[in-house]
Amino acid sequence: MAETQREIERKFEFTHGDGTEGGGAGPGRGGRLPDLTGTAGITEVRAEGTVRLDAVYYDTPDRRLAAAGLTLRRRTGGHDAGWHLKLPVAPGVRDEIRAPLADTPPRALTALVRSRVRGSGLEPQVRLGSERVVSHLLDARGDFLAELSTDTVRAERGTAVATWTEVEVELGDGVDPALLDAVEKRFRKAGLRVSDAPSKLARALAETGAAPAPAAAAVEEPPEGTAGAHLLAYLREQRDALIALDPAVRLDLPDSVHQMRVATRRLRSALATHRRIIDRATTDPLREELRHLAAELGADRDREVLLERLRTRLGELPRTLLHGPVRSRLRTWNAARRSATRRRAVAVLDSPRHLALLDALDALLADPPLRAPASRPAGRVLPKAVLRDWDRLAHRVGAALDLEPGEERDLALHEARKAAKRARYAAEAAAPALGKPARRLARAAKNVQTLLGEHRDGVVTREALHRLALQAAGAGESSFTWGVLYGREEEVTARCERELPAVWAEADDPALRAALT
Repeated sequence: MAETQREIERKFEFTHGDGTEGGGAGPGRGGRLPDLTGTAGITEVRAEGTVRLDAVYYDTPDRRLAAAGLTLRRRTGGHDAGWHLKLPVAPGVRDEIRAPLADTPPRALTALVRSRVRGSGLEPQVRLGSERVVSHLLDARGDFLAELSTDTVRAERGTAVATWTEVEVELGDGVDPALLDAVEKRFRKAGLRVSDAPSKLARALAETGAAPAPAAAAVEEPPEGTAGAHLLAYLREQRDALIALDPAVRLDLPDSVHQMRVATRRLRSALATHRRIIDRATTDPLREELRHLAAELGADRDREVLLERLRTRLGELPRTLLHGPVRSRLRTWNAARRSATRRRAVAVLDSPRHLALLDALDALLADPPLRAPASRPAGRVLPKAVLRDWDRLAHRVGAALDLEPGEERDLALHEARKAAKRARYAAEAAAPALGKPARRLARAAKNVQTLLGEHRDGVVTREALHRLALQAAGAGESSFTWGVLYGREEEVTARCERELPAVWAEADDPALRAALT
């Protein structure tokens, strides 16, 4: 079973000066470490001895993991021998996922890199042997602050060999990262600097002369400032987010499903909005695949949103209206749904259909089927596309308001909500090229989307409350509380419908649209 550990660390190397000072924690190549006692609350530097580590790093033949800042290694020696996958979180911060030692990469880790590896396979790339001198940095109470290590490294890639020494300071759990700044300041005075290499693997590949990963055949990019260049940059950003979020969804990290679903929807919306820029004969099948992915991910995301809403609504009720074991009923209901929706979300990421979608997105961006408007200035092409989506929203809002309250209107308002989201995405995507007018239109669309989203949540919550009431009654429990909440959700949806005309009138300001052109 894999386990996750957050690493917050900083790597250093000696400059050409020897940086010699007394009281060092261990020898370095070309110098010694300064005594850190008295730095940022460090009162003791306790020597922990020397360990020898041997690690083989795995990657695809074209080194996709390294290009994305990920490392996968099999390491022996030390207290944490086994397989390690490191995922970048922020500069100097990585999540290390560990799995027990085995001869081949364990599935628990290969699944987390599937969105990048796909069908390429993993193979050894470089071997690193390290002699590590370890010290613990302790405070006045003897509590652990950080581990200080000096590594003498030997990298082997085929017949190529490189050696170097680096110093690493890794914080203990919950320790203020300001400690690293203080240590860095002390180290700089002693002739050390922050390492330029983001990881041992990156340095090993560079210093053993690893050739750059083979590049795809060059395709002429549309000139900067054109509609095509703007669209492709946006599509690449969302494609990259879709790939990068894959391990977060598998690890069930907070908001990860939502963020992946947003990237999926932004991609799909952009391909629809800009069908005059990029050939829809190619993009329509992709839009359908993106729709399928969003729907599959939506089951888990919708469960999360609904659970939080129901918990909030229960918390708002006075105790006199809580009849029966309503909270345990809600937990039971959610547990049954969560197991199914989590399996569904992970299964879709493992499916050949999903990997084919990622390949198709790569192919689209490698050789985009651009149409004539792609070569025109973005400032001339994008406003028309954004306003087409706004007109679509206006039509759907008007059609919904013409209906009487009821199921048909609920469905029409849901369609209007989707149109509001598309109009918002179109304006947000155009903002880097069109500036303030696009941002203002995006905010107006978001206001409409928010109100319609509240209405949709009320409709969906009523449906869930009806099912919960039936389950409670079937188990011999009181369904009174679920009925009370149902009535409150009816009030919510009715309020949203009353407010929509005014919210829409404010959003659909002719001056906003005029400013865009």
